[in-house]
Amino acid sequence: MKATLRTVRLALAEPLRISRSTMTARDAVWFTVEHEGLTGHGEAVTSVYYGLNTAELERQLYEAGLGLGRFGDPESALRERPAGDRPPAVTAAVEAALLDLCGKRSGLPVHRLLDAKSARTAPNTPGAPSPPSARTARTIGIVPAERAAAQARSLADSGFTVIKVKAGAPDPEDDLDRVRAIASAAPRARLLLDPNGAWTSTEAMQLLPRYAELGVEAIEQPLAPGDPEALARLAEHSPLPLIADEDAVTYEDVRRLAGRVHGVNVKLAKFGGPYEALRIAELIEGSGTELMLGCLTASTLGLAPAVHLADRARWADLDGHLLLADDPWTGIGGADGVVRASELPGLGVRERRVGREDAA
Repeated sequence: MKATLRTVRLALAEPLRISRSTMTARDAVWFTVEHEGLTGHGEAVTSVYYGLNTAELERQLYEAGLGLGRFGDPESALRERPAGDRPPAVTAAVEAALLDLCGKRSGLPVHRLLDAKSARTAPNTPGAPSPPSARTARTIGIVPAERAAAQARSLADSGFTVIKVKAGAPDPEDDLDRVRAIASAAPRARLLLDPNGAWTSTEAMQLLPRYAELGVEAIEQPLAPGDPEALARLAEHSPLPLIADEDAVTYEDVRRLAGRVHGVNVKLAKFGGPYEALRIAELIEGSGTELMLGCLTASTLGLAPAVHLADRARWADLDGHLLLADDPWTGIGGADGVVRASELPGLGVRERRVGREDAA
């Protein structure tokens, strides 16, 4: 097998402000595996929060590509899925490329490969699961209430029924005003809130009932990460479901929180790919903790593996590609509020443009 890398810049359509930062763009490194005339693709994106810059991603993926040379075919590489000490985002990109290639070689979409792994089939469709689809949340950043209302109205008109609102402004009343404006502009939308760990426990106890009154459905990571016990204690008394994100970055983190928080946000780049997501889904099943599938801001290529799992989650937050000014891949939809996998072999995505390529 031969691996190649390509690095491109992904610019956002508009700056995304959250409690700890404002993002305007990030780099994506595309990892391509070729074998016997077919190619499979995966993507890893830079992240300041996870300590991944462009050079580190390129180095890690280059080494991962060299490591695949000891396998005779992608199927054997996928069975072993060697992770080593690589960052989960790198493991996820390599796994995505191998799944894409194996799917193309077998003529099966990735969701059917994953269903075969988990022995899961869709109801009333023996042996042939229907392509996963889900209504995805669409994110509105920390912006003035008037701007948020206009965005919410536009999203509702486009078909979105789930809106995720970023919180954590210096003045908590600004966040409340934003949520009121969004609820008024899109009264039928389900609302999720994400302070990205901006609140103290005292602030959370004061704010949670107010957001419950506004009809917010669930809140992601209200407390600063690093004290999962505090998050679990808050969840025990919360009038709203609480979803762990920054406090749930490993399988063991989820094991400790299972049954103690209402949900866990599983981002493939955070945990290491679809197979690890399946392990987590199995771990929390029946515990009272439900699955949220999240993402980083990335292209359709980066989002596609999670879309092939989308029907397993209570909450789907798979809008990273929709935040871009120009998505260089296509194939999972989402502009109407619904992300969809297809029955095409592999990930079912195709490239719209090319960037810089380096052989590994």
